Amino acid sequence: QVQLVESGGGLVQAGESLRLSCVASTRTFSRYNMAWFRQAPEKEREFVAGISWSGGNTYYTDSVKGRFTISRDNAKSTVYLQMNSLKPEDTAVYYCARDLRMFGSGTWTESNFAYGGQGTQVTVSS
Repeated sequence: QVQLVESGGGLVQAGESLRLSCVASTRTFSRYNMAWFRQAPEKEREFVAGISWSGGNTYYTDSVKGRFTISRDNAKSTVYLQMNSLKPEDTAVYYCARDLRMFGSGTWTESNFAYGGQGTQVTVSS
């Protein structure tokens, strides 16, 4: 089971930015698609952004397109989520997740991913 350590969350005002990081404790990090999910209070967890194992393809939920950017550094076993123009509705706990399969085809649903950390809280005030 992979361990994922998320960091970078905090309390910001609407319009500001945050950069989340997720470090994976695995030597095979570069073989897996990675994703960020989030869960707001009293809501189900949802997909936010995903990046292919090579880093060549990225995917976003519609509500964050143009504002969030996912990236990865395979040498550091780290995936990032740059969040700009934050809105109050972005408030949630953000979780990093790893594809269950090596070199996965990129099906960005929760059932295809495994969580390994506690998440990081992002709070955006209006």
